[in-house]
Amino acid sequence: MSERVMDRAAMGRFVEAWCASWCRVDIDAVVSHFAEDAEMRSPLALKLTDSPVVVGAENIRAYWRQAYGAIESADLKILSWSWDDTIARLTVWWQLGDTRASEFMDFDGAGRVIRSEAFYGK
Repeated sequence: MSERVMDRAAMGRFVEAWCASWCRVDIDAVVSHFAEDAEMRSPLALKLTDSPVVVGAENIRAYWRQAYGAIESADLKILSWSWDDTIARLTVWWQLGDTRASEFMDFDGAGRVIRSEAFYGK
């Protein structure tokens, strides 16, 4: 059995890098953390693709380019985050303009995101 490469300190660094990548709208950098067969679920995906689930890193990249590719930068703010080591789940609460969201990301033993889901609210 391999030892996990994630701990709370590593997740803190991940959250900082993830936020910085989204602020630059560097979709390639965000997707680089995803496993090839990752699954991403979002209500915005339903609006743009007729399905709330996007499967596969390349499809996630294409979806995010469609959704955010015209934006040059974003003032994403991390409100809080938590790491559950038992199930390897990161939950991030963030805000962008008037939009508030929580997003969870599940990781595999190699530190790659295998599943993520976003929840939006005000």
